[in-house]
Amino acid sequence: MASSLPSVLMVGTGEYTTGFVDGKSTTSDKRLGVVALSMFYLRSKGKINRLLMAGSNGTKFPGIRQHFAEGIQKTYKDLQNIDVETFPADDVPRDPKAFLLAMDSLEKGDLVIIFTPDDTHYEIAKAAVTRGLHVLVTKPAVKTLQEHLELIRLSREHNSLVCIELHKRWDPIYQDARSQIMGLGDFSHYNSYMSQPKKQLETFRGWQWGKGKSSSDISYYLNSHHIDFHCWLVQGKARPVSVVGMAATGVASGEPFKYDTEDTITLMVQWQNISTGSLGTALYTSSWIAPTSDVHSQQRFFYMGHKGEVTIDQAHRGYNMATDTDGYKSTNPLFMKYTPDARGNFGGQHGYGFQSFEAFVEAATRVKRGEATAVQVEQDDVQLGTIGTTAMSTAIMEAGRRSIDEGKPYTIVFAEGSLDPVDIKPTH
Repeated sequence: MASSLPSVLMVGTGEYTTGFVDGKSTTSDKRLGVVALSMFYLRSKGKINRLLMAGSNGTKFPGIRQHFAEGIQKTYKDLQNIDVETFPADDVPRDPKAFLLAMDSLEKGDLVIIFTPDDTHYEIAKAAVTRGLHVLVTKPAVKTLQEHLELIRLSREHNSLVCIELHKRWDPIYQDARSQIMGLGDFSHYNSYMSQPKKQLETFRGWQWGKGKSSSDISYYLNSHHIDFHCWLVQGKARPVSVVGMAATGVASGEPFKYDTEDTITLMVQWQNISTGSLGTALYTSSWIAPTSDVHSQQRFFYMGHKGEVTIDQAHRGYNMATDTDGYKSTNPLFMKYTPDARGNFGGQHGYGFQSFEAFVEAATRVKRGEATAVQVEQDDVQLGTIGTTAMSTAIMEAGRRSIDEGKPYTIVFAEGSLDPVDIKPTH
């Protein structure tokens, strides 16, 4: 008999899922991961049935289980059950298709959460959708607009809810900013910046690099956060018209990394307001060669409308601390709180890093139980970043990538009388 509770398959065993990198706990701000920890808590609250995890290297799993035992089981009184079914077996050093075996053990309507290299998202998501599973995929959902449009088509065909994990939409300060911006009239200018320290480049040692074959780039990896937030800010009111991409190089390609990839990418985008035809501009910049500082990731944006402006520095919330171990740090527990609550239980359920997962699980459960269709959820819940409402972001990122590769601007093409992008073409 099918369970009314969804089982959840986590695809990917890296930092964001487990907090376990290169045989040890990560030194970043995600020391216990986010995905698995959130799923353990949701299971403890009776919202999840089975919990599964698929990677490409089964020999990592003993270390991951020990990491969970030391970091989660010993830390939180209410998270003593850290059992998870793993694929492939512990003695299999390489099986990039292990996720398929895990998917085949699920019921229709179960959930798949994808945190893998960017160039693998489409294949894994497509396999899940065509099995009637609901999908949450990390940013970017896919790397090309045509892949995005195909996932929209398949999600409609299979009544599959496909969402992108866009946790900034749950940040209370970003949420309030969006509400304020709704009253600032037409869009004029947006400028965002997001970075990671160069030591983080070691995390991507297993990715593919080289022109035309890279797993990703820093724009797909980090610009995707603020591009989505901007698209959400002006959803239904403005659309991107043309994109020019520019890049800085020299660090990632040198010692000790030797990755054939850019250090910093800036996308310059011309926008047009729908109701008036007036123009706006946007600059999205991301880098993974920042120095070690008081935060793991610098994150900020400036928005100007015709009637006002908003500035947010997400990295600095006015909460600082210093220790002998870590030195001076700016702390942001609004994302994910790893210290236990006063009772010794998990206390991160109020963080926006957790809430984006909870919202997906609850929405997908409604579809699994037949309480709503995937399209109805998409129409009713504007906060969820669904595959059907986020094609603009993918169009911008792909146009930027192609602009850098080909040294020319790109135009985003929309269906007649629509805000749905259908193609990107070189600007003539």
